[in-house]
Amino acid sequence: MKERDELLLQLRPHIESAVVKASTLPDEQFQNLTLRPVILLQNDLLLEAFRNYVQKHKNVFYGMSIEKRLAYIENAVQKDMKFRNSLKGMIIGQFTIKEYSYYITNSSALNKRMMDLVKNRLQSNIQLLDKLPAV
Repeated sequence: MKERDELLLQLRPHIESAVVKASTLPDEQFQNLTLRPVILLQNDLLLEAFRNYVQKHKNVFYGMSIEKRLAYIENAVQKDMKFRNSLKGMIIGQFTIKEYSYYITNSSALNKRMMDLVKNRLQSNIQLLDKLPAV
């Protein structure tokens, strides 16, 4: 499986601001070295998954104000367990074996970090979530 792990690591974008120091706590290291690059790599897929979620929920998202859209994203990511688990799968599937081994030792705290990052990514890309015109 070493080849798979090497290929996964090569695919990930480098994030300059993801600084890890000797004093950085292990969960924060995992967030900066694994979660942030994987979520950035999966950005387009996460956006498409959210568009699909909106469509399955009768497109009410598109008629909301920006503030309500932000709350809608937060609610979908934090409270809809089916959607949340789907998002987690998109991210966990990009882990190396070593990363997955670390993840399962503290999945509860890491899931919180992961979902906060996904929520923030979707919210920061809210303008990309406008309804696309029919072609």
